[in-house]
Amino acid sequence: MSKITQTPMSGVDLSWLRMDTPENPMMVSSVLIFDAPIAIADLKRVLNERFLKFRRFRQRVVEKSGKVYWQDDALFNLDNHVHRRALPGNADKAELQALVSDLNSSTMDFRRPLWQIDCVDNYQGGCALIVRIHHCIADGISLVRVLLSLTDPTPQPHLPKPRPARPKKAVLKPLNRWMHKAVSSAQVAGQQASILFQSLRSEPGYALRLIGTAGDITLDLLKLGLMPFDPKTGLRQPLCGRKQVAWAEALNLNDVKRCAKAMGGTINDTLLCAATGAIRRHLLESNEAIPDCGIRVAVPFNLRPLNQPISELGNQFGLMLVSLPIEIDGPKARFQQIQNTMNELKRSYQAQVTYSLLDLFGRGPDMLERRALAMLSNKASAVLTNVPGPREAVYLAGSKLRQPMFWVPQSGSIGIGMSIFSYAGNVYFGITVDQGIQACPNAIMDYFHNSFYELAAAAGIELETPAKPRAANVKTKPPRRKCKQPA
Repeated sequence: MSKITQTPMSGVDLSWLRMDTPENPMMVSSVLIFDAPIAIADLKRVLNERFLKFRRFRQRVVEKSGKVYWQDDALFNLDNHVHRRALPGNADKAELQALVSDLNSSTMDFRRPLWQIDCVDNYQGGCALIVRIHHCIADGISLVRVLLSLTDPTPQPHLPKPRPARPKKAVLKPLNRWMHKAVSSAQVAGQQASILFQSLRSEPGYALRLIGTAGDITLDLLKLGLMPFDPKTGLRQPLCGRKQVAWAEALNLNDVKRCAKAMGGTINDTLLCAATGAIRRHLLESNEAIPDCGIRVAVPFNLRPLNQPISELGNQFGLMLVSLPIEIDGPKARFQQIQNTMNELKRSYQAQVTYSLLDLFGRGPDMLERRALAMLSNKASAVLTNVPGPREAVYLAGSKLRQPMFWVPQSGSIGIGMSIFSYAGNVYFGITVDQGIQACPNAIMDYFHNSFYELAAAAGIELETPAKPRAANVKTKPPRRKCKQPA
């Protein structure tokens, strides 16, 4: 019998494990819709050959003498993690969204490795995979890369023979190539800043040294601590733990690029502007007063070089708190404000500071982390991710991936998660909302489209994909509520 090994969990991964609550299960979830059925035997074969190469997916979490470890699961069985499901009748998008919402409201079984895949047969002529993986295993970008490493660039699966040396890099090489091309200027800046951070981490007491290394880092830490709580709106309500999930029809990526170029900004600026307009529209429809200082969203910021093969999982990202100017009416003015905010954040060390804080919280008492988490989560109203995907279509077991969606979990008292994912010439927008928050996810999807079309019209571009008629316009002069200023 082989010896069961244990590996201590890192401080950052332990932080995400401790954040798991009944109101906010810490799961990175995804929905992958394919245009043809996938036989369950073929799916399991791919998982055995590619997914389970990462040892973490065969390990469970154990606690001994107050310390937390990754331990090989002696009873591991793939059938415990892959399940077949069927939707009623000729099910459509609404039924799939309801199933995803139900699964995302449930917690993982901590007696086994913390991941599950549900295969939905006969969905719109193909199938759908609902994947849930606990955040303590890895960050969202790493898990997206792992899931996409299961795919091939053609319908014919490419299954090279295992090589003794660096097999994972061989599997991920094509994926690393397009991920490297997709690196934005913001991510490049994050990689450069992470070089400094990683060098500090290798020294004893690196977290304290991080604070004392430069005035800029100290200033960013002080700004984070003194930042006032986000204003009280309908977006921040007591959570009940039941989630509602929705995703929008795709935007044409070329349209988004042309809009960004016409506005003199980036694709990220453009999509953040569309999300800002969607939230503003939701508050207007709810007859809510618009805070005159806007709201903030927590944006994960990758600190792992994207051209680095994922030989080990784990969390290597920080969080940036981005102000969304929902108080601004005009799309051009909103875009300019977002562009200025993002340019300032790119020059900051906020992502590195939050990563260091998570590491410190994970190494300290559980009560300290929960109090710190409550403070930080009150500084934002939602989580928003924007991940670049493959430029060309990919295939899993010969079936073409038609539409992917990914969500990262919300922590603490945050009950809204928004996700933007680009794939094969399209941009997909999705949202998950706690039912304690009075918001219609599908309506917000429409508002996102409306907001982008409004910005494109202001930029003076003609769309390749014509805008579809949607909800009528609403009043543009909402009541204002003044925000409290920091002490």
